[in-house]
Amino acid sequence: MRNDGTGPAIVSRALERTIVGQEGVIEGLLLGLLCGGHVLLEGPPGLAKTLACRSLADALHGEFKRIQFTPDLLPSDIVGTRIFDQRESAFATVRGPIFANVVLADEINRAPAKVQSALLEAMQERQVTIGPQTHPLPDPFIVMATMNPLDSEGTYALPVAQLDRFLLKVDVGYPSRAQELAILERFAIADAPVIAPVATLDAVREWRAQAHSIHIDDALKRYIVELVVVTREAQHPAIDYGASPRATLAIANLARAKALLERRDYAVPDDVRSVAPLALRHRIGFNFRVSNDGGATRVLESLIARVPVP
Repeated sequence: MRNDGTGPAIVSRALERTIVGQEGVIEGLLLGLLCGGHVLLEGPPGLAKTLACRSLADALHGEFKRIQFTPDLLPSDIVGTRIFDQRESAFATVRGPIFANVVLADEINRAPAKVQSALLEAMQERQVTIGPQTHPLPDPFIVMATMNPLDSEGTYALPVAQLDRFLLKVDVGYPSRAQELAILERFAIADAPVIAPVATLDAVREWRAQAHSIHIDDALKRYIVELVVVTREAQHPAIDYGASPRATLAIANLARAKALLERRDYAVPDDVRSVAPLALRHRIGFNFRVSNDGGATRVLESLIARVPVP
């Protein structure tokens, strides 16, 4: 595999010039990009979630659209609508903001079920239906959604089926003291710099093909399956239901993308262990007892530790 600095790491370096810290967010966005999957970012406001998504689109010379989710949002506000053109005496289709390479669904849990269903079709089928016609979405197409865990008033719980469509979930935490000082020195006077494009959409499609070709050993495949099955069979008091088979595919794809970022043409157990929490944390049904067991992250770590590493 080439180690000439022209791979996906070039996008990571471009993001690091704008985003201070938040290595987990940057890696999560890159993993989602390489797998062609959607990313869910959950964290308090002011942690550069929106800036990271916009910077990714800028680095790829891709089209970026931001949708602010609110309780009065309509499906047509996302996918578009049909209007009657009096001059042509015919209906014309007006495309919505979903027709972009990188779509930021800001505070996704503030919109009602009809809006979520419209977004779900786009996420799963890579197409939307406007009136009698079906329109394909651009390639690549990635939805990056944000959620604020500190404010639950006026929010709607996301359907389990929609959560399952997100390839990975990243918990966004506060920066360290040193990182916050760097943020103050960098952005106290000037706004965040605009990232110049460092890659093309054609390069993204090439990287995705490379990620799909990464080798996963049979023993590693069995390890991935056991990691998912243990979430269903562990009978943990804080878990109501385990992850679906889609989590198995997600871990395998993320492990391949992780290996590509490490410039390897094969995946290793460390790749699987590092990406498993990203694929599992939003696919497991935690109940109220999770707080008594140290939180979802602690429970998930204990389950992963139960499975022997090949």
